[in-house]
Amino acid sequence: MTNPPNTQQLLPEAVRRRMDPLMLVANKIRAGAMKGERRSIKRGTSIEFADYRNYSPGDDLRKLDWNVYARLERPYIKLLEDEEDLAVHLLLDMSGSMSWPRDEESGDLAHNKLLFAQRIAASLAYISLSTGDRLTINALSESRVPMYGPTRGRAQSVAMLRYLNSLKASGQTDLNHTLRQFALRERRPGLVVILSDLFSPAGYLDGLNRVLSKGHEVVIVHILSPDEIAPPLGGDLRLVDVETDRPQEVTIDATMRTIYEHRLRAWLDELRDTCGRRGVHYVLAQSDMPPERVILYDLRRLGLVK
Repeated sequence: MTNPPNTQQLLPEAVRRRMDPLMLVANKIRAGAMKGERRSIKRGTSIEFADYRNYSPGDDLRKLDWNVYARLERPYIKLLEDEEDLAVHLLLDMSGSMSWPRDEESGDLAHNKLLFAQRIAASLAYISLSTGDRLTINALSESRVPMYGPTRGRAQSVAMLRYLNSLKASGQTDLNHTLRQFALRERRPGLVVILSDLFSPAGYLDGLNRVLSKGHEVVIVHILSPDEIAPPLGGDLRLVDVETDRPQEVTIDATMRTIYEHRLRAWLDELRDTCGRRGVHYVLAQSDMPPERVILYDLRRLGLVK
């Protein structure tokens, strides 16, 4: 069995420092239901006092109303009219195919898709918590893994990393079913980031449509390993499905490799087209690249990170 990564692996100090000045941005959803530390995109607002909310660990103490605290002995944060939060939902595919590649003997997780997804999720969650957004993390799994959150505030970063570190991939996951369940459960529109290899026998489109129907802005980070994009194998092989343990005898030669590459390109083109027609942001990420590149380059290019 492979050894799980520790929390420092998920969010190294050097990466955390690069995430500190960033914030997540959504352009297609309705205004936040609660207040946070971001400027509203609504016109005609001002910086007049609007309301109070309870203090959460990690909030900026400069916004605490000390006069109210002196009278009530309870901490409250002052809110301005042009400040609103963002609901951030991170959805991680926990199917067995995400735990690939792996070396069962050494525990080597180099290029492992799940670890790659956990590292991206850790950075996005850290940004969200640091800017006072409302964060939830959902494991897309048939085993009903409890979700993390909703929570807010930088002080929750350690608990967030522990949760991500505890996730284990196994078995098959019906993405249609798990996405539909998320759409039914989470009624507040927000920024939804789906981290998955999209290997789901029943597909994903119906579940994605359900999520979109709730008013969410959706990002799909499609994660594939290098050997899934360019298989290094050849000859007569016995392949075993990592989710079902079913074996398959195959012969991989030049013709078979050409067929595989053609079908892979057709599948990726179809995914991009499907997402584009629905207004879904699509990012293809190879698990041997630095995870922070997805945030600092791909999501920033899409205007989702500033």
